[in-house]
Formats: sequence, C-alpha cells, structure tokens
Amino acid sequence: MTDRDAGEAAIVGFAGATLAGAVGAAVGLAVPAAVVGGLNGVLSGWRRVYDWRSPTGVGAFVLDSSWALPTTLSGLVAHVIGAVRSAPGYSEALSRRQNRHVYARGFQPRANFATTLGNVVNGAGDLRSPRRAKLVTDHEDVHVWQARGFGPLYPVLYVGWTVGGAIGGVALWALARRDEPLTRVVESCAYYLNPFEYWAYSRDAHWPPNGLAASIGPRRPLVRSFASRRSTATGAMPV
Repeated sequence: MTDRDAGEAAIVGFAGATLAGAVGAAVGLAVPAAVVGGLNGVLSGWRRVYDWRSPTGVGAFVLDSSWALPTTLSGLVAHVIGAVRSAPGYSEALSRRQNRHVYARGFQPRANFATTLGNVVNGAGDLRSPRRAKLVTDHEDVHVWQARGFGPLYPVLYVGWTVGGAIGGVALWALARRDEPLTRVVESCAYYLNPFEYWAYSRDAHWPPNGLAASIGPRRPLVRSFASRRSTATGAMPV
C-alpha cells in the first residue's frame, strides 16, 4: 500500500463511518452502521474504487454509506469470500475508479454465473475474455446500481420475485402441460423474468437469453443496450 492509498483509505473510511453512523442513528443503529460504512470506506479508499472526479462516483459513495448500507454489508461478506477464494482474485483494472469491486471468483453459488452483492461483483471469470469483461461492465454493474438505488428494498424484491416466480413456474408448467422441462420453465419465471435480471440482460444486449423458455416471456428487451448507445454516440452502426 502506498502513502497515497493509505491516505485515501483513512479519509474515505472516516467519511463513510461518519455518514453511515448519522444515518444509522435515526433507527438506533449508529454503531453497526458506522462500522459498515467505515469498513467499506477503508477498503474502497485503499483500492481507490470511487471516481471522485465524477458526480457518479460521489453519488456511489454517498449511497453505499447511507440508503444502501444493507447491501453494502452484503458486499463486505463477499470481500471475505473473495479473500478466501484468492486465485484468480481481485481485478484492479475493472475496479479502480469504476465505483465497484470485481473478483474473478469470490461468492459464486452457480458455476459460470457472476453474482453481485452490493458494490461487489463476484465470479467474473476469465477477464481476459472480452465477453466476461463486458458481462461486468454491461450486466453486473447494472446490479450494483440497482442495489444502490433500491437500497434495503433490493434484496427483498429480488428474493421475493425468485420465490414467487418459482411457485408460478411450477403452476404454469403443470396447468399448461408444457413440452419444455419443468426446470427450464421454473428458471425462466424465477430468474430470467425477474425485472432486475430482465433489465440487466437488456442492457447487456443479451435478451432473450439462451436459458429463457421459448414460449415464456417477452422477446423484446426492456431497455436499450449499452452497446447500442455507445455505437450511436460514436457514429458507428449498432451490431
């Protein structure tokens, strides 16, 4: 760690603890909130994650240290798992001044699928692959900001849809006597049609995804992909 990294870690840690503590005090949780905000600030400052030159970076820090503290806490758990599952480990190239932390492994309950907890992307895989790097920038980063924007509501809404979608998928398969396997129908309803995933897959220009049951769900993306927006901005034809 350089002196500059240590200085940023100390400043961001103090600011995170102060802001989070003030927010937590409103619900009688000043000390736990300050610990979460401080730890996130120290780690993010040490790794120089927040882009302080951009309003986006400042906003990311403020949200991580206030409204989104519950999801920031889940990110701290992901850091511990990422440290245990060390090699291949942390990706500085996709983290520094990107307002997120990225691990090639980390918390990964499903093989080949990335998982985002708070401001931490896990299971990014071989980031030498352009596709895996794009998965981080165009899909998982959407989840990072969903967690910030929806704050404590995000895990409740996400898990609630997953459970309800699974039940609905079983009922849909049983009542409609579908030819597609039960597992595919349930996965489509519980995972792919989750609005948070529909949003992220659309931004990544991967809608409809390969795992979506052929007879279920919309065929059109929810929103315009980042790739098409970048192509329009540069004057290139979208692919």
